[in-house]
Amino acid sequence: MSEWKETEYGQIPIEWDSMKIEELKAKRKYAISMGPFGSNIKADNFVSIGVPIIRGTNFNHDRYIGGEFVYLNEEKANELISSNCKAGDLVFTHRGTIGQVCLIPTGKYDRYVISQSGMKLSLDETIIDNEFLFYFFKSKYGQYQLLKNEAQVGVPSISNPLTTLKSIKVPVPPLPEQQAIASVLSSLDNKLDLLHRQNKTLEQLAETLFRQWFIEEADPSWDEKNLDELVEFNPREKIDFQKDYTFYEMKCLSNDSMSISDGVKRLVPSATSYRNGDTLLAKITPCLENGKIGFVMHLDTKEIGRGSTEFIVMRNKEKISPYWIYCLARSQDFRDIAILSMSGTSGRQRVQVDVLKDYKVQVNHDVMNNFHKTVHPYFDKIKVNQIQIRTLTQFRDTLLPKLMGGEFRVDQNE
Repeated sequence: MSEWKETEYGQIPIEWDSMKIEELKAKRKYAISMGPFGSNIKADNFVSIGVPIIRGTNFNHDRYIGGEFVYLNEEKANELISSNCKAGDLVFTHRGTIGQVCLIPTGKYDRYVISQSGMKLSLDETIIDNEFLFYFFKSKYGQYQLLKNEAQVGVPSISNPLTTLKSIKVPVPPLPEQQAIASVLSSLDNKLDLLHRQNKTLEQLAETLFRQWFIEEADPSWDEKNLDELVEFNPREKIDFQKDYTFYEMKCLSNDSMSISDGVKRLVPSATSYRNGDTLLAKITPCLENGKIGFVMHLDTKEIGRGSTEFIVMRNKEKISPYWIYCLARSQDFRDIAILSMSGTSGRQRVQVDVLKDYKVQVNHDVMNNFHKTVHPYFDKIKVNQIQIRTLTQFRDTLLPKLMGGEFRVDQNE
């Protein structure tokens, strides 16, 4: 029977240590550092191939940094050496969608540069396993520690991010036990990764068909419409203000897919309203630039959901496919127009809905019907996969604190 000791995050086995991140970092210069000031990386520094920059869009749903990159040449990356990251490092967001954490993968690039919204951590691998620490930061306690100094003004950010990170205390089992715990959790994440990748492939197929049928092969004889003739923006619903509604906040949306994580049931006095089939478009910077566009599909048939007032809700009018609307919102030209329409003070810029309402599209209803019928099975399969993802995620998230606190012990010889 294990003996226990009290720590900041509860009881842990007496043979485990409790250490600050500052004690766990690699014993070399720049083991913990932030990205460069924005003025140190400008658009004219970008090259077609070179050292990838880790931006908000690259913090995707799985463990590892991924997605589309922009690049710096080797000389510029050397100038920013304190912000360089290598395989095995952990990277975090401290501005924008804060609290995200990912690992740098092995074998893709020799190094990366973290952007101004991020910070990186290199570890002493003789003390701490990087995957174990990654899962600690995915736990509720780890997230609480990252977010406890959230600034309350302007763009979401962490006050004194490096100081916050260095001071966080972590349970430190013997290294073989850390590795065994990480192995159990990573096996679940591998299954989740397969489902996510299948969904991403299906979504890309739908987006490719959209681009081919409605952009590349669009016929000039098709009707030209303003978007608000086809789409209802921010539809109003009759709301019972004494009732709990499923609420989605900005962090529920993925950066690079339609996926929306579970909302919470709560009273919502001020919010947007949505139903299954609606597209949620982030209207605030930098969330839209980071790709936060979701598709609602997991409410009950007649259920109304409620969401952040920083969403623009787009609902299909009669004869318009909701899948067409989502693919349009995800298309580069539409997103560029939305981003260019942003106005407001620094840190409070928002998309102007009237600009989107006047966005010109060419429409052929026969082609749209064929598109809807073709991609409908893709969206159905995505929905089934998302249900499996939620079930596995809930199991992993239930297991995670029990492993991290030593309530469940893992056989290190398995």
